[in-house]
Amino acid sequence: MTIAGLALKGAFAASLLLGIGAASAADMKVGANIGNVPWEFQDESGKTVGFEVDLMTEAAKRLGSGVEFVNIPFNGLFAAVQSGQIDAAVSSITITPKRLESVSFAQPYYDSDQSLAVVAKSGIKDLTGLDGKAIGVDTGSTGDIWATKEKDTYKIADIRRYEGLSPAMLDLAAGRIDGYVSDIPAVLYYIKDKPVYAVVQRIPTGEQYSVMFAKDSPLAAKVNAEITRMKQDGTMATLHKKWFGTDADPKTSTLTVLDMPKKP
Repeated sequence: MTIAGLALKGAFAASLLLGIGAASAADMKVGANIGNVPWEFQDESGKTVGFEVDLMTEAAKRLGSGVEFVNIPFNGLFAAVQSGQIDAAVSSITITPKRLESVSFAQPYYDSDQSLAVVAKSGIKDLTGLDGKAIGVDTGSTGDIWATKEKDTYKIADIRRYEGLSPAMLDLAAGRIDGYVSDIPAVLYYIKDKPVYAVVQRIPTGEQYSVMFAKDSPLAAKVNAEITRMKQDGTMATLHKKWFGTDADPKTSTLTVLDMPKKP
């Protein structure tokens, strides 16, 4: 995802703690937009789960720390990490040159693109079908930036912004929007048992996701080192298999050890 603005809207939602008992002062506080499947969301029992939840829990454990997940809307994560209210942030956050001006990232661990999802019976077969239609995007996301840039190209009538995938998909099913542009892994995970929806086009953006930190935070290098070890010892491969049901491509950032990204 990509953010257009850094304003933190309103008070933070209540902290969501992983595990039993209250968080200690030594816990790593990680901001996340809970509801972002399969990265961080609540299961049927109300427990916070997901790929990045497992990733950060394991990284914290290896660093001798506990972890506390704080539920923050995506467009508030940047201000929260920059102000020190959280130590790190996850939510399928895309590394971009612009972001590297003000924050730091660990090495990437997932390669992604955007996608166009529609109701399967809508008759929309690709992006050209958006002529005169309304679409949904996640506020400040890469999908939001892409749609804003390409609105005239595809003659999109209206762009409506949402705080998370679930409300957008519910509006899509109800006919309040005609399409939804968002991260392809999240959408594919969401619709795998919901035949009412279909992903009709992949939108290449060449995104890579990672953990975000305050600019030059010492914690960034420490977490980066643990991500390297997780790629080398098979932990990352196991997480990919668990959450996506397939083996990770060895050529992708999920399994390839990479340098921490730096501003060009």
